Amino acid sequence: MNPLTPKQKKTLKQLAHNRKPVVMLGSAGLTDNILASLDEALQRHELVKVKVAAADRDERDRIIQTLVESSKAELVQRVGHIATLFRRNPQNVVVRFK
Repeated sequence: MNPLTPKQKKTLKQLAHNRKPVVMLGSAGLTDNILASLDEALQRHELVKVKVAAADRDERDRIIQTLVESSKAELVQRVGHIATLFRRNPQNVVVRFK
């Protein structure tokens, strides 16, 4: 997948603004079930928010980086405990860029 352009990222941020987190990581941390849920959410929605409840900033960064790498998604933005991820689904395009 080609990297997102700044204009595409801006569009995705606008679309994600009113959305609630679809995947939430709690005290159990990063599990195979979380990765499966994220994959399913990205397959269906393309653009998802993930809430990471790790108290330590470095730990949140590590978890978000692992999520991005394992899901082959692109990080659109991160604000506090919430990360917005995007992965194109060629069979079911939900987000269209102008």
